[in-house]
Amino acid sequence: MNNKTDVNTVASKVDATSGSSLINNHEEVVKSPWPGPKGMIPVTDGKADDANVHNRAYLDSILVEMRLIDAVKPDLTTKIFGHQYASPLTLAAVSHLNKVLDDKTRKPMQEKARAAKNMHVLNWIGMESNEEYTEIVKEGGDTIRIVKPFADHDKIIGELQLAEKLGAVAVGMDIDHVPGSDGNYDVVDSIPLGPIAFSDLEKYVHSVNVPFVAKGVLSVRDAVKARDAGVQAIVVSHHHGRVPFGVPPLKVLPEIKKVLRGSGMTIFADGSLMTGYDAYKALALGADAVLIGRGILSELLKDGQKATEDKIEKLNQQLSQMMLYTGIKNTKSFDPSVLHFE
Repeated sequence: MNNKTDVNTVASKVDATSGSSLINNHEEVVKSPWPGPKGMIPVTDGKADDANVHNRAYLDSILVEMRLIDAVKPDLTTKIFGHQYASPLTLAAVSHLNKVLDDKTRKPMQEKARAAKNMHVLNWIGMESNEEYTEIVKEGGDTIRIVKPFADHDKIIGELQLAEKLGAVAVGMDIDHVPGSDGNYDVVDSIPLGPIAFSDLEKYVHSVNVPFVAKGVLSVRDAVKARDAGVQAIVVSHHHGRVPFGVPPLKVLPEIKKVLRGSGMTIFADGSLMTGYDAYKALALGADAVLIGRGILSELLKDGQKATEDKIEKLNQQLSQMMLYTGIKNTKSFDPSVLHFE
């Protein structure tokens, strides 16, 4: 069983370092690039099979050139599934956060939903019971619900249809959460997960009348299969390093963008995008919008809604700054030719 990306409960507190310095051959404790409050946010182990280390190193290897002549302050507004938002930054599909704090009077999932609503950005919700999901969405704002690939297909469809009934702008599935660390299908909160056949994916797509998102696409092959199954959007992601030695999402993003050109599909990207600068790189490489998870988790869990809103504002400022430096006037005009790779 492997719940490392879903139950935010374990790990020791460590200092941050650049991911590019983490790959070494020494038998020593390696610092994680993603520390968090002790007992709240899982950190990565920094070993060679840790996909997050390679991901951070790849992100940091992407540099930008300046294009300031004729540059103007950019417009960050973004349209997703026909809805307009203040920014292409969306709040990622975290799960179970209401269970992790000692202070049981706080509900971080609701605080996150309110922050997204106040900042006019799209909010994603991960694995929660139907009862918990119902309570969270009472806070309002636009939501995408992501379910697990449960072995019980009726449970999947039931959760998708409830989300649609409660006003979700889209629904989807963590297609990357199938294997556990023991090589079997994973089990989460005592609920068995199972494989995802192409025919199953088609069935899930057609079980609702809102867009369906395949979250956890990390290859051209799966992107094409998702397209052919009728999926309307994908998240290019490895679910914070679930797969050992996983290729960085932004490394495969351009080829996925190329093969999906003309399909009308929306392409999201994530992968521990910690700053507005990270988000800029994902958008320049072909994402229509990005998911920010660990980039806000520390603020959310430690200080709540207002701190989360302040962090979103800071990320938007960083994104706007980088767009202005590179002459990108709006979220429809990103240009990958401004990027250079070390």
